[in-house]
Amino acid sequence: MQNASREEKIDYLLSREKGSYTFDDLVLIMELLRSPGGCPWDIEQNHHSIRNDLIEETYEVVEAIDRDDPVHLREELGDVLLQVVFHARIEDEVGRFTVYDVANDICEKLIYRHPHVFGQVHVDGSEQVLSNWEKLKGVEKQAERVTLTDQLRAIPAMEPALMRAQKVGKKAACFDFADADEVYAKLAEEIAEVRAASASGDGAAVEEELGDLLLTVTSLARKLGVKSEEALMHATDKFIDRFERVEHAVRARGQNMADLSMTELNAVWDGIKHAPEEAQA
Repeated sequence: MQNASREEKIDYLLSREKGSYTFDDLVLIMELLRSPGGCPWDIEQNHHSIRNDLIEETYEVVEAIDRDDPVHLREELGDVLLQVVFHARIEDEVGRFTVYDVANDICEKLIYRHPHVFGQVHVDGSEQVLSNWEKLKGVEKQAERVTLTDQLRAIPAMEPALMRAQKVGKKAACFDFADADEVYAKLAEEIAEVRAASASGDGAAVEEELGDLLLTVTSLARKLGVKSEEALMHATDKFIDRFERVEHAVRARGQNMADLSMTELNAVWDGIKHAPEEAQA
């Protein structure tokens, strides 16, 4: 279709039956949307104007995964794929790279970093696979003369803060707590510093010390084999679920949440918290 006219390309796409479209068709559609005579909105976009769309679509994929919803997962993965093709098309138009270059690069990376599949390296399990992966990444970074600090700064600042902090701690493994017990001791120290900052009335100091406390919490999560971002997400979801049950229980009594004291609300909360799962359903 490369040498076909715009009209021929459109006729080709319209002649396809539903369920028969391919990745190449998606690339062609994006070309038509962005080229003269295409969609004014799509033509006006650049990397920065659609960057938040990529973030939002990625979160929607994560939500579909967490809900174990394959129907929406299929749809949301398509939306993320659209963003990949969109950004690649913008680069293609200025001659820097195409979406096929993107596919080529990730293929080369996967083959290189899986020598136990595409080479003669033997591994005994997934832990060794991950270890080899990190070693191969290290070889690449050394060849690029990348320092450890460069690697820390390369972790995107736009990532959720807990996730980014945990990645930074993992990368800085040479400057780390020996075990979880050391982290517990550090947590006690950081809590004391938050208390002191709070007592001083210095808002900037409170923010700084709370940040140090949260950073230490991510270190504890890492030592315990827990993903801090997911742990907080699940805890927040659990809080919302319990809050909903508290509100339902209060309303069932003919009362409003605002009419009850904190002591009364805590009593309802504790009753729901310790009730059997069947009773909570």
